[in-house]
Amino acid sequence: MSLDAAAATLASRLLEQEFVEVLAHHDADGIAAASILCHAMFRAGGRFRLRIRPDITPEEIPREGSVLLCDFGSALQDLPDDVMVVDHHQPRFEGELHVNPHLAGIDGDRNLSAAGAAYLVARKMGDNRDLAGLTLLGIIGDGQVIEGPNREITNEGIANGFITPGRGLLLVGRGLVEQIALSIDPYLPGLSGEPDAARTLVAAVTGEDEVDMETLLSRIVLKAAREASVTALCSLWGTTYSLGREVIDGAGDLTAVVDACGKAGKGDIGASLCLRSSHALQEAREITARYRQSVITGVREARRLDERVGLYEVDDENVASDVADVLAYDLVQDGPVFVIGRGSGRCSISARCPPGVDLDLDALMRTVARACGGHGGGHRQRAGARIPAGGLDRFRQELLEAILA
Repeated sequence: MSLDAAAATLASRLLEQEFVEVLAHHDADGIAAASILCHAMFRAGGRFRLRIRPDITPEEIPREGSVLLCDFGSALQDLPDDVMVVDHHQPRFEGELHVNPHLAGIDGDRNLSAAGAAYLVARKMGDNRDLAGLTLLGIIGDGQVIEGPNREITNEGIANGFITPGRGLLLVGRGLVEQIALSIDPYLPGLSGEPDAARTLVAAVTGEDEVDMETLLSRIVLKAAREASVTALCSLWGTTYSLGREVIDGAGDLTAVVDACGKAGKGDIGASLCLRSSHALQEAREITARYRQSVITGVREARRLDERVGLYEVDDENVASDVADVLAYDLVQDGPVFVIGRGSGRCSISARCPPGVDLDLDALMRTVARACGGHGGGHRQRAGARIPAGGLDRFRQELLEAILA
């Protein structure tokens, strides 16, 4: 089935429902995907309940009523056939109500996010073109590129006046000092987590209330270059996107806030922003600042567990994913990175391949996690797993055997 046909089928099913239970992954892509479809259902007269979660298992799926999963579910083979899934991870679910770019031969790792897939469904449900800007949360949040369907959706949003591209600094936050001191994407050694250094830097490049941006960028690069990767330094400046319909205008800024709220356990606040309510905007900003500081602390205090492979442990389960991003993409690495975060009775593992490293992490994490009594999967170069806390030693053993074989 083509992606367009799959989107039309799911759109028709959603329009038939009086009430839908919506469950979404807790990152920016998952929250944006669910919010796009909740907008569309509300406009069509439907009702819904939206819940944000770090993951989902078949046992946790409601057994009565209509259920929609956003940005997870594709990897689960034993879901009820009538569950609706909008996702972009490697698909194993064989239900008919399944919108996933991989099923249509499109690279869901790079060229279409869950939010993008949700937008294609929403466009079949009515005139929801104004939601195109929210797809950028999936593109930016999941590190995708604007090619293929992502480009088509973005261009449509630009043509209709809902997205305005520009060029500028890609750091996010409230003011330049916060943007630098709390930067985690990219992480800037010597500046991230150092507000005094950030203030000194900003003061040095500011004259008569105007920032010398060229000098600022040069000094950031000089400060961070010894430890930072080329990828990190090249992501300081680039194409920006303004979203005139959203409660936070900058797409990168909105992505960071929604993502932080979701991962900090406040996914309802992140979703409220995507649903265009500004009542909790100040709280969301504060959550974001605290979360980003927690990620910086996690990076600094990450403990390497083995010298043969990039296996690390952090104390805060909530930041494991973003710590893995920093270690793999922003600092110099020569192999895959695995970050373990301990939770209550379980461990979360985030796996990443830095640029130039090619390893099928989706298959690896599924296999290793299953051997430990857990579950895992994701994308080829970006995946994760959850296992019982008692299975951590087994996980480490299985991982080392697989990597070093």
